[in-house]
Amino acid sequence: MNWISNYVRPKINSLFSRREVPENLWTKCPECGTMLFHRELADNLNVCTNCDHHMAISPRARFTALFDTGIFTEVKVPEPITDPLHFRDQKRYPERLKAAQKATGEKEAMLVAEGEIGRTPVVAAAQDFAFMAGSMGMYVGNALIAAAERAVKLKRPLIVFSAAGGARMQEGILSLMQMPRTTVAVQMVKDAGLPYIVVLTHPTTGGVTASYAMLGDVQIAEPNALICFAGPRVIEQTIREKLPEGFQRAEYLLDHGMLDRVTHRKQLRDELIVIIRMLMNQPPAVKGDLPPPGSPSSEAAEAKA
Repeated sequence: MNWISNYVRPKINSLFSRREVPENLWTKCPECGTMLFHRELADNLNVCTNCDHHMAISPRARFTALFDTGIFTEVKVPEPITDPLHFRDQKRYPERLKAAQKATGEKEAMLVAEGEIGRTPVVAAAQDFAFMAGSMGMYVGNALIAAAERAVKLKRPLIVFSAAGGARMQEGILSLMQMPRTTVAVQMVKDAGLPYIVVLTHPTTGGVTASYAMLGDVQIAEPNALICFAGPRVIEQTIREKLPEGFQRAEYLLDHGMLDRVTHRKQLRDELIVIIRMLMNQPPAVKGDLPPPGSPSSEAAEAKA
């Protein structure tokens, strides 16, 4: 037995040929099953390059692609009591919050920011469905109120991107109280004569749909987004009838007068520029003069580095 060729050489080769392959290099499209390379998917704003299915996108990546040159400033949100009801199911509520914070890298389910879109200053708020299903708790209520107050103070339009499974059960009645609180905040923006634009993304359900998500001066939705109060399965079980095809999807709601537009994510920035400049009585933007949006994939790469 030649121990140099049979043992030493293979050992050396294995050390130099070993490659660390990250597990998240590929994402499977839930609609068509295509395997998508993570950089290609990020460059396409988390939209499947094969079937155009709109996947979830984080608020930070969305804002990077939305604001001019990807630059925005976060708006501070007052922090509520962490666990007012001392709620516990299989885990304590604070443990669930810590797990969600670790998984998303965000403090809570809504991010509020200010910046310019097509050289027009705006305030924007976006929900993160990855954070406890984007559920509306006291922090989300505080975030929307902070966004509304900032918009009124600076006399800027307010744009909200909704994505939620409804109210946060761990906060009980305190979560439901955010519905009237956020409704009053929206009315404050409207009383100031400022545009309030809502972009409904998949999914927007429950108490969020029943409050600030359906109060926009302009209602826009991403393609095939589920928008409802109670889900289709619950309705079918209640009325014991088969629902129409596409029921409660964005295109169905557009056909029945519940929405103004259904817009592809890659066209959304240009459409918002046109709308906010029109509602703010500003002249149309000159296409070649507009600053470019940021690149979500490059921002993510810089953050990792």
